[in-house]
Amino acid sequence: MPPTAHIPSLDTLRTTFEAVRRQTESLCEPVSEADLTVQAAVFASPGKWHLAHTTWFFERFILTELGRDYSVFDSRFDFLFNSYYNAVGSRQPQGLRGLLTRPSLAEVLAYRHHVTDYLLRALGQLIDMGLGERIVLGLHHEQQHQELLLTDLLYLFASSPLKPAYRQTSALDSSIVVNRHGTSPVRWQAFEGGIADVGHGGGDFAFDHEGPRHAALIRPFRLASTLVTHAQWAEFIADGGYTTPSLWLSDGWTWVQGEQVRHPLYWSSPDADTPCMTLDGPCVPDANAPVCHVSYFEADAYARWAGKRLPTEFEWEVAAAMQPVVGNFVESNALRPLAPAPADGGLQQLFGDVWEWTASALAPYPGFRPAEGALGEYNGKFMNGQYVLRGGSCVSPQSHLRASYRNFFYPSQRWQFTGLRLAEDM
Repeated sequence: MPPTAHIPSLDTLRTTFEAVRRQTESLCEPVSEADLTVQAAVFASPGKWHLAHTTWFFERFILTELGRDYSVFDSRFDFLFNSYYNAVGSRQPQGLRGLLTRPSLAEVLAYRHHVTDYLLRALGQLIDMGLGERIVLGLHHEQQHQELLLTDLLYLFASSPLKPAYRQTSALDSSIVVNRHGTSPVRWQAFEGGIADVGHGGGDFAFDHEGPRHAALIRPFRLASTLVTHAQWAEFIADGGYTTPSLWLSDGWTWVQGEQVRHPLYWSSPDADTPCMTLDGPCVPDANAPVCHVSYFEADAYARWAGKRLPTEFEWEVAAAMQPVVGNFVESNALRPLAPAPADGGLQQLFGDVWEWTASALAPYPGFRPAEGALGEYNGKFMNGQYVLRGGSCVSPQSHLRASYRNFFYPSQRWQFTGLRLAEDM
């Protein structure tokens, strides 16, 4: 099978594969084996499991296609490190991944190196077999888990009474914070609306649920130039935002009352100028930095309190379609959202810093069809009860993102780096 537009050259694919695999392991270097084994919540996974699962993906869906030319590293790993692929077979329950004290971290790393070395040796053969696109999918799958690994470690460390830091010293790239000491006023950028083509148009990689590309009716709207900040969120709290039922969706109010939610996750108090938990340990956030770790329910309530609304995912995509994918990503080493640089115009921080909640429920695009076989379970079966987020975050790999990328979570979840931007009808 000849290469498609989704498959880079052999040398480029080899270089990218090596870099992505190496990056996952480098993210684990600052922490201990114990840190990588514990599971802090049913929705979070141990770092060691992320290391193994991303390896299992390449072995199970690519290397086993070689038949007798490849011997699996350990047949038991098919049960231990399958995530949710029912077509593959039974698996360790998600909430019990933290019980996997064995295999050891050394064995998991040996597994990774075995699969990495074998795939690199067989790369040309695998491409000739038509598996190039599947390898690219595996790389983007691993980048998803790089972000989840950091997110899950933050939740773990925030759950500890010691509130440890992920790393000993911040490695912030100073270029990312140049001229970020000022503030930019919130401006409203107008969009005329109309019939717009949305979704991925092909030509490079995208996940299946980003297409097919199709026409959508978009009414005239305005989009805030900046993300909602810590300081603005503190005003919402002070004005009774968490105790006013009229601001909340019914399920959101039930959640707030049941969980006794009174401020964003990782804030130590309702005040914006008190320490909140970060990957560098407890830090006092910049009041002008985007508020983070808020649920869809909270974002929707804030928008209603502000007299605005959340943008739809297609409004966001229309605004972002002509913007370069630049911003505060994991490559900057900030590992937390940063205040925007002063600007005279335009939309800021569309990419990076925080995932932006939209008002759109995750649903299939017209004409969507899941792939045949187990990989058809990748996204399609999750299109129920979840909401779409756009733009990436401060722990997202930059090369993983694009304007059509649709992330999704349940409306009560907030351990991810999630924030919001306001919209209004024009």
